[in-house]
Amino acid sequence: MDFVGKAKWDAWNNLSDMTQDEAQKAYIDLVHSLAGEDSPSQASVSSTESAGKYETVAVTLNDGIFKITLNRPAKKNAINYKMYEEVGLALSEAANDKNCTLAVLTGAGDYYCSGNDLSNFMNIPSDGIGAMAKQGGDILEKFVNAFIDFPKPLIGLINGPAVGVSVTVLGLFDVVYASDKATFHTPFSQLGQSPEGCSSYVFPKLMGTAKASEMLLFNKKITAQEACDRNLVSEVFPNDVFQKETEARVQQYAKLPKISLQKCKLVSRELEKDKLYQVNKHECVILMERWQSDECMNAIMGFFSSKGSKL
Repeated sequence: MDFVGKAKWDAWNNLSDMTQDEAQKAYIDLVHSLAGEDSPSQASVSSTESAGKYETVAVTLNDGIFKITLNRPAKKNAINYKMYEEVGLALSEAANDKNCTLAVLTGAGDYYCSGNDLSNFMNIPSDGIGAMAKQGGDILEKFVNAFIDFPKPLIGLINGPAVGVSVTVLGLFDVVYASDKATFHTPFSQLGQSPEGCSSYVFPKLMGTAKASEMLLFNKKITAQEACDRNLVSEVFPNDVFQKETEARVQQYAKLPKISLQKCKLVSRELEKDKLYQVNKHECVILMERWQSDECMNAIMGFFSSKGSKL
């Protein structure tokens, strides 16, 4: 959660009996509680094509399919600054590669993505919160814009639990397939935050206002089938056949005429791009204010206190 580090400097001072290692463990415990999963597999993805070029994602291009795998399974594919940058770079590479017909985004191990990495905002001095908020807002806006700008079909393969920004940007994908082990959680108000990823605009359009509010305002964690019922997910597959079934779908799509695919996406999405840029910028402004608020600070301190007492 990218707001945790903002309060971290204060947490160490106020919870003197809690070490940084203990706080890191508490954060991992929080991710488990949000996602509702046991410890995931830590098997990483190797790729000769992306070796040396990317550190936090694995990238391959085969038969027109540009596959981006979030590749930090030991951290449940939590998004650090490097991953924010590399996902954007990979999307740009896919957009400009004439051999790419479509792009796929998935996760290594049992998680799709556990949200933002705690280390994003470590070692922040007490007088540096404003600079942290500005930097975080700029990074987030650029990251979300990379999805808005992507000109080719973009398919999400949600192989496990998804939290925070990894959920909110799914409304910018063209197709989303999920394993029946996936869950979707956006606990913003619970932790003093506000929505991002254009979800404040896209989710009500997909789900209706009431269903979107359950997630974005009231922190409801939903199953893969519930996500499908709410139009966030296109189809759900049993976990034991998820990879086989989705690979077959993607391979079939990649055989379609690539220029025609791009033109079809253009006519269905282009008219809303300016609106999405506007929403993204506005959401980031609100989040920067949230990260610097007393309410956010109190929520994070409450988290550290409650978790620290259980260690």
